[in-house]
Amino acid sequence: MIKTDVLVIGAGPVGIFVVHQLGLIGLKAEVVDNLDKIGGQCIELYPDKPIYDIPAVPECTGESLTKNLLEQIKPFKINFHLNERVQEVSEEKNNWKIITSKNKIFLAPNIIIAGGVGSFEPRKFPIKEAEKFENNGVFYSIKDKSYFKNKKICIFGGGDSALDWAIELSKIAKVILVHRRVEFRGVEQNVETVKKLEKEGKLKIKTPFQINSIDGQDKINAISIKNEDGNIEKIDTDCMLGFFGLIMKLGPIAEWGLNLEKKHIPVNVENFQTNKKGIFAIGDICTYPGKLKLILSGFHEGALAARACFKLARPNEKYRFEFTTTSKSMHERLGVKDK
Repeated sequence: MIKTDVLVIGAGPVGIFVVHQLGLIGLKAEVVDNLDKIGGQCIELYPDKPIYDIPAVPECTGESLTKNLLEQIKPFKINFHLNERVQEVSEEKNNWKIITSKNKIFLAPNIIIAGGVGSFEPRKFPIKEAEKFENNGVFYSIKDKSYFKNKKICIFGGGDSALDWAIELSKIAKVILVHRRVEFRGVEQNVETVKKLEKEGKLKIKTPFQINSIDGQDKINAISIKNEDGNIEKIDTDCMLGFFGLIMKLGPIAEWGLNLEKKHIPVNVENFQTNKKGIFAIGDICTYPGKLKLILSGFHEGALAARACFKLARPNEKYRFEFTTTSKSMHERLGVKDK
């Protein structure tokens, strides 16, 4: 059993920042995330896309933001439990008992849910044959682009993920971009780039087409695609990449007895506590009048939730607000030498 002051569910930017806020006031946190890496949706959806609304940072990517947030919490030596989902939450005296999908047990007076809008998984190809070849010819994300070098690839989708990877993989592979509509929904620059690459013969575009079937036994040999008129084209290919967006799922959170509003969790804006004492929700998953789904808003929510956690984790101590510029105790926790 792992005892801690706060269990944070979600290792995205807001989850990482709340760990910093907890550490500043002397609270220990453990972090659980169902993804296999730290960074949440920033890393999963747009690691290389520019973000323009982080205070004092004119432009950064999801990856660089995550890297800097992790650098900020280094002094607190936080344990991250990745590829793990919280399955059960139950009350035990003045604590919450939390059991994960890997049967780890945590005991904490506070839980902060910072899980975006719950766990998310990719929308998949609508044909049964796709399941057979998943991760063996059919992919919904790319971890190592060198795997696709010199291969014949069909990329499906009309958003920026599909366009980005069509542009990138066209440098090392033979790419066909397939979309069910004539118009793409990605940013104009990406659309112009793929059309330019098509004119230069560096990739092919097939619209409006959708997947019809997959041929192959142990590996994919070919696929067929069908247009709106029912015409079918066969394409020799080694791999299929599907970028159809993500399906958001609350998962077990829906069974914890929390009030829910359209898959979001209503909170008290004074401290971002839910209807359960000691369970807080911050970031995209929480809702309240005037809510803005911005990383900036999540940082603010986390700062207030962290202070509320202090009262439950240290019931016999009085919380005293301090500024990081002058607090000696905060400097000690950060390893800063006073001048």
